[in-house]
Formats: sequence, C-alpha cells, structure tokens
Amino acid sequence: MAHTRSDREPLLRRAPSALNVPPMLIQPGVEQLHSPTTVPEDAAFFQPTCTGPRLDERQRRMPQCIAHRGYKAKYPENTMAAFEGAVKAGAHAIETDVHITKDDVVVISHDETLKRVYGRQDKIIDLTWKEIEDVRTVEPPHERMPRLCDLLTWMAEPGNERIWCMLDIKLDNDAESIMRLIGKTLSEVEPAASRAWKERVVLGIWAAKYLPLAQKYLPGFPVLHIGFSTSYARHFFNVPNVGFNMLLPILIAPGGQSFLRDAREVYHRQVLTWTVNDEDRMEWCIQRQLNGVMTDDPVKFLDVCKKFDEKKKEAMLPLHWKSYIEIFRLWIWINFAAWLYRKKLEPVASKELITRRP
Repeated sequence: MAHTRSDREPLLRRAPSALNVPPMLIQPGVEQLHSPTTVPEDAAFFQPTCTGPRLDERQRRMPQCIAHRGYKAKYPENTMAAFEGAVKAGAHAIETDVHITKDDVVVISHDETLKRVYGRQDKIIDLTWKEIEDVRTVEPPHERMPRLCDLLTWMAEPGNERIWCMLDIKLDNDAESIMRLIGKTLSEVEPAASRAWKERVVLGIWAAKYLPLAQKYLPGFPVLHIGFSTSYARHFFNVPNVGFNMLLPILIAPGGQSFLRDAREVYHRQVLTWTVNDEDRMEWCIQRQLNGVMTDDPVKFLDVCKKFDEKKKEAMLPLHWKSYIEIFRLWIWINFAAWLYRKKLEPVASKELITRRP
C-alpha cells in the first residue's frame, strides 16, 4: 500500500499544536538519533581548550557566556549584527547553526527553510547561494544571511581572536555532505595567526553517527554532543573527550544531576547547557559551575554572574515554581517520546549504539 508523506512523518511531528510538543522532539531529522555507528579504537577526539569556565574580575569561576544564535534578544538571530552585538556585550563565544545550499555553500541558519526568519517558503537546500545572498530578515534591521566563511573571516579579524564558536550541525542536513563542506570551508579561511581553528571551532553533533564523519573530515576538532536525553548522552562516555551541551531542564529533572556528576567527576567531560534566559536558571548554572551557558541575552547573564553571591546558601527549591512546571512537562514529553519510539530507538537502550573497532 502506498504511504503518504503524512504517514511517513514521525507521529510527534503530526501532533496538534495545542499539545505544545517541545521543538527538539519534532525537529527534522530527529529520527536519525537511533542510527548506530562504529569508531576506530584509536580515534582521537580532543577535549576543547576554549570551553572551560572563566575567572571573573573577582577571580571566581564562572560559566562562559555563549551567545545563542548571537545576541538573539536584541538582533535578528544568526546574523553578523547578532554576532557582533554579542561580542560587544561581552559574550565569550558564539553558538550558531549550519545548513548547506544547493551549490554546496555552508550558510548560517537554524531552520531548513527561509520562512520563519526571512519570510520565504523556500528550503535552503533547494536554492543556490546566489538566490539567497540578497534575502533579508523579516525582523529589523533586515539583515542578510551570512555564510560560515563570513563568520570565520570576522573571527579572524584583529581584536576577535579570543572569540570561539560552536557549530550546531542540524540533523536535517545530509550528514556526509555537511561535515565535508564544513571541513572544506575551514581549510579555505585563514585563521588568526595566534590561534588555529581547532582551538576556536567546536563541532556540535546530535547523533552518534556524526562521530566517524568528524574524524574523517575534521580530525583534531573538538566535539560536543548536543542533547535532550541523558540516557542517550551516556553512550558518548564510551568515546574519550567528547563533551556535552545539554538542554538545561533535563539536567535539573530526575536523572540529570547524576548524569552531571558522572560526566564531570567520573569521565572528566565538559558540560555546557542551552538555552538559559531566566535569572533563576542562570543562578542554578553558576552554582554548579557549568562550563558554559548558552543564552539569548548575554547582557542579562553577565549581569547575573556579576551579582551572584557565592556565600549565600542556595534555597531547597532554587527555581521559581513556573520553572519546575515547565521542567516536569519537558521530562514527561521526552520520556513519552522514548516509550512511543521504543522499538525504533532500541539501539539507544543497548550498548551497541557506539561500538569501537580495533
């Protein structure tokens, strides 16, 4: 029997909007998470040197301020204005997203289509760079979409040498193509003389199957797993030096703090978190000395860091009650998704998701 496109789409993606399904569960390509992979026993993944916590002016260890899609609270997301504004505001790093065009140009965009940010229905993969380069954001001041090479060129300019970036490599890309083209772009843009790209660019991967592709096309570049499931993330403990960028509510929810403890104390991994915009959650991250916090509002986060009183005892319930309701809702959704797709996600529950061969 023939299947319609609707039949082939994941059930959660077809759920009524009134159910308020968390966006990370319905992102295009999320069904790829279950794909098992094999990495060589001698595969070398290097712990990033740029993502450690920073000492503030009072010599206190503070999480790095990482601008999520740039200074998203003030500028159109993932534009050069947002990146430049974030750095001027004091952010230590940029988090951004990558897609590829029809003619193999790596561009900066969270979505696979132009609809939400640029007001056009087209898919990026269906257009050439020439057809995209003049589009402008719907939100003023109506910025252009940058390419990855534009971001790298700006990062290489004098005065920007301290900035590093994390690339969120979206699952709706063809995995082989996006990793190859990121490697190609990095090889074509001259880095600042003081720091190689391997010290300033971190690869953010959602699925285990990207590990061998990182080794193939971007050897020596540090890797962080971007995740919303601690049970899935634990598979990466099997691969030395791979760090984590985890959805904050999942670190707070049941099982989150044991994962955080194991990641840092047992496996000595770096842990960052996304996306943190409320002051109570920012303080939670500072209290636990996470490596970095991704936020839409770097000014607010830096202000919370400055005002943070490390001598003040944390309350038994440090978050606002609304935060706990949202965290519980997310935790229920993620566990429901794991149950709903339990057969398809069976490799996630086994030790065979990431195997290492001699």
